[in-house]
Amino acid sequence: MLVECLSAGRGISLPALGTAIGHLTTRTTGAYAYVRKQFGMSIGKFEGVAEAMGRIGGLTYLLEATRTLTTTSLDMGEKPGIVTAIAKYHMTEMARTILNDSMDIHAGRAIQDGPMNYLASSYLGIPVAITVEGANILTRNLMIFGQGATRCHPYVLQEMEAAANPDAKQGAADFDKLLFKHIGHATKNTFGAFAAALTGSKFVGAHMSGPTKVYYKDLTRLSKALAVSADFAMLTLGGDLKRKEMISARLGDGLAYLFMASAALKKYEDDGRQASDLDYVHYAVQHCFHNAAKSLNEAYKNFPARWAGVTLKGLLFPLGNHFEKPSDNLTLELAKSMMVPGAHRDRLTHLCYIGEQPNDKIGLMENAFLAMYDIRDLEKKLFVGVKEGKIARKGLLKDRLQQAIEANVLTEQEVDKILAADALRYKAIQVDHFSHDFSEVRTDKVDKPKLNSVA
Repeated sequence: MLVECLSAGRGISLPALGTAIGHLTTRTTGAYAYVRKQFGMSIGKFEGVAEAMGRIGGLTYLLEATRTLTTTSLDMGEKPGIVTAIAKYHMTEMARTILNDSMDIHAGRAIQDGPMNYLASSYLGIPVAITVEGANILTRNLMIFGQGATRCHPYVLQEMEAAANPDAKQGAADFDKLLFKHIGHATKNTFGAFAAALTGSKFVGAHMSGPTKVYYKDLTRLSKALAVSADFAMLTLGGDLKRKEMISARLGDGLAYLFMASAALKKYEDDGRQASDLDYVHYAVQHCFHNAAKSLNEAYKNFPARWAGVTLKGLLFPLGNHFEKPSDNLTLELAKSMMVPGAHRDRLTHLCYIGEQPNDKIGLMENAFLAMYDIRDLEKKLFVGVKEGKIARKGLLKDRLQQAIEANVLTEQEVDKILAADALRYKAIQVDHFSHDFSEVRTDKVDKPKLNSVA
């Protein structure tokens, strides 16, 4: 009963936590990166920040896709023990990655724990998530491929059952039939993977059209490569495979990334091929393919039988690993979309709770973001006024806005709108700070900057 509950539960609770962290960090980091400014520009427009933001957005899409596919299989009454292990390990690790990225971007805003901090509790919970229901090291090195090599293979488990048949004659006959099928299966995969590698998957069939068609071809190619790699590993290592945990872990990573890539493609289809999601699909699938191919190649380099690793690399990646990481341009596009309110952002982060009370920390950041985005055209007019020499480049915002009124660059109503949005922005970016004896929490006094606050 414990094992049965574990295999299902680890595919629900911890992946749900990882996905929730993704939704939280994507929504709040996009908002914060827009309202927080440095040198007069939103920090989200700096490429260093945008790189981390793109990773947050792309992995959040992958988290949601993997969560949905995993829980759907459980709802159907399946018992996908390997799939839930994949979800538990990789989703908690992705949550750890994007939460660290979000902490980097928020800086002191995320470090100082208090009423304004919406990241601290999740950050403190991550060490729990990666240790309960089987520590992540155990899950990756022993469970995913260690169990998957037999349970997911079309013939190995049946061959083991035939070998253990009390009726030796019948067992030998069954084993011989399965063995020849196994050899045929491995031979077909080997030639198929080699041909696909040489031609860049050009002639691989794909019952799909549109911008994701090539991904289905590459998914087939890499799946064949993984199958051949698994057969070689079991053939050359035998029982020692379970003790070669680092090789087993890398082969398991290959399996996991291909599963998550298929989840991302399925989500794109299930959601009706939303055009606004396409960049996120590209990021998620390219991330998975790159890491799957990288994991397999690293396994080949470390095979105890050197000839086996060289043979696998020559057969499966004869022209090298050409599965690249998501490009800088794609990453920047994701970061840009995270700083635009609308239906796409709402759909990507629909699990993030946004309170309506004035003191709700996430609601405050969201309202500040919407207010600042709403005055973007007015800020452009102000910038034009500065370039024309009508408004001072530096100085207090109130004084510069008065100059904008006098120069007929902005109206009084527009100035009032800018001031209201800026006041909300200033309140939202405040870092929690307290009196020396912690008797007073100062998060609502925003009339004057405090010396011990980070703006």
